[in-house]
Amino acid sequence: MDPRSEVVLRQQAFLSGSILLVNAPCDELNSELTGTVKPHFWTWNFNELQYFEAQQSPVHFGTDLPEVSFEQAIVFVPKSKELLNYVLHQLVSRMAVGSSIFLVGEKKGGVERAAKQLQPFGKSLKLDSARHCQMWQLVTEKTVTAKPLADWAQHYTVQTPKGELQISALPGVFSQNRLDVGTAVLLPYLSEVTSGKIADFGCGAGVISAYLAKLNPKNRIFALDVDAFALASTKMTFEKNNLLPEQLEIKAVRGIEDAPLFLHAIVSNPPFHQGIHTDYNASENLCKTSRRHLKSDGELWIVANRFLNYPLLIEQSFGQCTTKADQQGFKVLFASTQKKS
Repeated sequence: MDPRSEVVLRQQAFLSGSILLVNAPCDELNSELTGTVKPHFWTWNFNELQYFEAQQSPVHFGTDLPEVSFEQAIVFVPKSKELLNYVLHQLVSRMAVGSSIFLVGEKKGGVERAAKQLQPFGKSLKLDSARHCQMWQLVTEKTVTAKPLADWAQHYTVQTPKGELQISALPGVFSQNRLDVGTAVLLPYLSEVTSGKIADFGCGAGVISAYLAKLNPKNRIFALDVDAFALASTKMTFEKNNLLPEQLEIKAVRGIEDAPLFLHAIVSNPPFHQGIHTDYNASENLCKTSRRHLKSDGELWIVANRFLNYPLLIEQSFGQCTTKADQQGFKVLFASTQKKS
């Protein structure tokens, strides 16, 4: 069991009634909670949704709070400070004054920093410190009015060969404040991507999706991500740039296995973080198995840290891998399913 869940179980005496568990780990916590507790889960990670559904746990996936009523909440600290602010505001807007919100997280995950974010809403108290984790209790002393999701987005401008793009990025989304180096290295090569049905795997705030749509109004973009906030950001970015809504299809995915078939191209600045932990599974699977989602003359375009072994994985699947660029610590990699004559 996740050590954070173990700490929650140590403090079960504080828990009662209907409880919303936010960003909870995928473990046996639900089955270990006592009968007086009625848990409901809220996640924005599509893989976690699959887990909780398989456990037959009541679960809601999305950027918004579930419609269910709850008396208490347990927040497992997310990596992003801004995302925690959003979550706390949402919870306090729905809960009666005097309600308890519990915060639990790993010390290396910044739980002590996160506990300070409770202060605007009431008195907080450290309940436990064990398993390299801490658990805090906030008793709310006020209520707040929930702000619309769009108000939480940060905006920045990206210069492209086709003019400016306006980017909207919600809390917790990769590269929320500025264009990341990897995507900046990839952008000049996107004009070489074959036109048609294109997947942007790990779409984030939608920089790649929006630019591909801008390059050719006939391109149909499938924006794929595990994170509900990323998908919502991509939609906002399209709207902000007045791109045709029919060009975009947004889809929550577990990994590349959920991508459409018969794509003309897959383009990706692949993800490698799962919460505070590094996880290369999704990007390695992309290199190994994306071929089956491409047409017979389909293309794979990836930008990745130069130290990663992606060229070898792509070569094993496609028979070849071309390095289009190697700069600022990143490589732009290209492969095609086209058989060489």
